Amino acid sequence: MKLKAVGSITLPASTTDAKSRKTHQGKTALFLAVEKGLLENTCYLLDNGSSPDCLDNDEDSPLVTAIRNNHYDMVKLLLCFKANVNQKLAHCRTALHEAARLGLTDFVMLLLKSGADPDPRSTYGLTPLALAAQAGHLEIVQEFLRQGADVHSQAQDWATILFEASASGNPDVISLLLEYGADANIPKHTGHLPIHRVAHRGHVKALAILIPVTTWDAVEESGMSPLHSAAAGGHSQCLEMLLNAGYDPNFMLHPWVRRNYDDQRRSVLYFAVTNEDVCSTKLLLEAGAMPNQDPVKCLQVALRLGNYQLIDTLLRYGANVNYFCRVNTTHFPSALQYALKDEVLLRMLFNYGYDVRRCFDCPYGDRAHVPDDYEGWSNTVIKDTMFCEVISVVWLKHLSGSVVRIMLDYVDHVRLCCKMKATLMEQKQWPEICKIQENVRCLQHLCRLTIRRCLGRLRLRAPVFMSFLPLPNRLKEYILYKEYDLYRQTC
Repeated sequence: MKLKAVGSITLPASTTDAKSRKTHQGKTALFLAVEKGLLENTCYLLDNGSSPDCLDNDEDSPLVTAIRNNHYDMVKLLLCFKANVNQKLAHCRTALHEAARLGLTDFVMLLLKSGADPDPRSTYGLTPLALAAQAGHLEIVQEFLRQGADVHSQAQDWATILFEASASGNPDVISLLLEYGADANIPKHTGHLPIHRVAHRGHVKALAILIPVTTWDAVEESGMSPLHSAAAGGHSQCLEMLLNAGYDPNFMLHPWVRRNYDDQRRSVLYFAVTNEDVCSTKLLLEAGAMPNQDPVKCLQVALRLGNYQLIDTLLRYGANVNYFCRVNTTHFPSALQYALKDEVLLRMLFNYGYDVRRCFDCPYGDRAHVPDDYEGWSNTVIKDTMFCEVISVVWLKHLSGSVVRIMLDYVDHVRLCCKMKATLMEQKQWPEICKIQENVRCLQHLCRLTIRRCLGRLRLRAPVFMSFLPLPNRLKEYILYKEYDLYRQTC
């Protein structure tokens, strides 16, 4: 068979072979010529009967291939040879979808001039306008709207054109869509509104536009606040803007939204703490966010992360240092479990009113720590575990001396049960502990404890209350154990 060479591609002389031969991807010689931008080759093939509307294995046409490769003259050539400008391709997209997605303004204009439908829908219900808005291509959005594209159309997941535009956060595109009647209060099937999306992505200018046009009823119906989205995305500037606009920092996720999270989180603050976002955490607490509203406490999350700054911030704004965890329940407040190896953290918890005395509360006392009805086995779930049982386990008993010694700075005389005593006797701190236990505590220390009891744990959890007491600053610092504030001493 004779071959005819045109440009850099060798083509069969037979036009039948030229039209039918394909690569393993289903591409004909025409596809290859279009991909390479070889106008002469393409013209030759079209002159000899190659179809401009053939599809490859991916259901792409030569026209879409030319657009994707940014070959403007090639698109003009294909259109001259009557390429179907409205041909349905993969997922029912057209060439106009591709040009709009890529932001190729000249191509969009050319396709529209050649008779392209300005508002076709893909299988998922997306229009070229939606794709252009999603990518923030202002000129293309303007042209589609001038051509009569439906600004109210929604995709299969109910996402509006405005919701798609919120992905890019282009404030000019969002303003333009609103001018043409787009509604900011229509949610996606997940309940998210455009304001949620821009807040999550940190589009501050777009957020400023959407705040006045988003109704509180729509937000409430969605089951989540834009504050949740801003906190989840870690965008403190958006968070501050929403708070200044009057959004409630204590708005809780609706139960149907909460089910999406294994930890059953509710509050905006929880999102900020989980992200270790100290700036957003401070903003929320200063705005009045309550730190104890989630099933898993924000303080527990911060302790698990080991973030001193976050822990200190939460404690200063009233986080309950005496919370009890739902899992691994203990007789003593759960926060201690995360601090046994860390004196800085221990002191931080104790200074803010941790109930140290409950750690020495043991019902067995000097008796053996074995229940009377013990038969050699126990329940799989141990309820109300005592501190003495925890601190005496093999992998923790080496910490018992230092932990108990620190605890004694925050209590009056306490009784050590036989199990704790046996554990402590093996530690180097035992002589010092004995000395403290055998002697009367000084009056100054006892007065401090009495004043702290009178103040109550709520005031100790939020030391701002101390500013109202008619006491000298030095005395206030003593009451708050400032001499043991290792975190601030190391800052």
